[in-house]
Amino acid sequence: MARHKDQPGRPVTSHAVARLAGVSQSAVSRAFTPGASVSPAMRDRIAAAAAALGYYPSFLPRMMVSGRSGIVALVVGGSYNPFHAATLDAFSRTLRAAGKQIMLVQVESDRALDEIVGELAGYRVDAVVSALSVQSQAVADTLTAHHIPIILLNSGITSEWIRTVESDNAGAGRAAADLLHARGARQFSYVGAESSASAARETGFRDRLRALGVPDVVTYAGNLDHDGGYAAGRAMLTHKDRPEGIFCVNDLTAIGVIDALRIEAGLSVPGDAMIIGYDNIAAASWPAYALTTFDQQVGEMVSRAVALIDLSADASLEREVIPYKLIERLSA
Repeated sequence: MARHKDQPGRPVTSHAVARLAGVSQSAVSRAFTPGASVSPAMRDRIAAAAAALGYYPSFLPRMMVSGRSGIVALVVGGSYNPFHAATLDAFSRTLRAAGKQIMLVQVESDRALDEIVGELAGYRVDAVVSALSVQSQAVADTLTAHHIPIILLNSGITSEWIRTVESDNAGAGRAAADLLHARGARQFSYVGAESSASAARETGFRDRLRALGVPDVVTYAGNLDHDGGYAAGRAMLTHKDRPEGIFCVNDLTAIGVIDALRIEAGLSVPGDAMIIGYDNIAAASWPAYALTTFDQQVGEMVSRAVALIDLSADASLEREVIPYKLIERLSA
């Protein structure tokens, strides 16, 4: 609650708002309760009185009665990746539109999820949403024990309390293989990272190439960032069969590979190597890269994730797949 201008030591109460608006205190309470019965005229009069006094309702009484806070913890990872910023923005807008209050929590990696959820349980959050994923069953079991709905993007493991909305990662891998092979590549590499999404993308890529008669794909670790992509690109230059078709776990990695090939060896993209990324970050469209990539349709993923928060336990809802959108540019 805000403090009265004329009495800085005392908070403004709903009773003060009721007196100024000429209504009962219960009417003030209803006016600030979503879905409660109150006429538009009375709601406007109460809102005007609250604004004049600088009053903001306390959510504590409602929390005590309903057992729900209306607060959703939004857990974010490192800010180095523009894709994380895009998901943060999409989650923030969608959660607010759904009437949820947001608690923003930053962690170092997905491995910190099991640690942070225990703390969040003390705040009685209604749910946890994140673009991070769960990689191990042990972490999933720890999270599930708190009985808090956890909605993640591209998580490898789900449960009654952990649900995931994911891009069609394996399907995108197959599409990348088809595109690179159709355009003449015969030596292939995948630059990945330690995540379930990366594993699915690589599996789809490898399986489709095998069906096309390509027996081997050389894999490099990219670590999801530009430095990892650059290191992978340098490593490719030392391989006796330098790849002609390269699929990367994300756009930052792909951009790092492109920079390495150009700077370290003077190679051209797509002349000497064709490269495909994932995420469709803004830099992918820059003329210097013109990166062919897969758009995860983050807005749709986040909308579905937020919709899953209030659904009851249902095993059929543990995983939902959103179609990818191939964005073709000059790199492949």
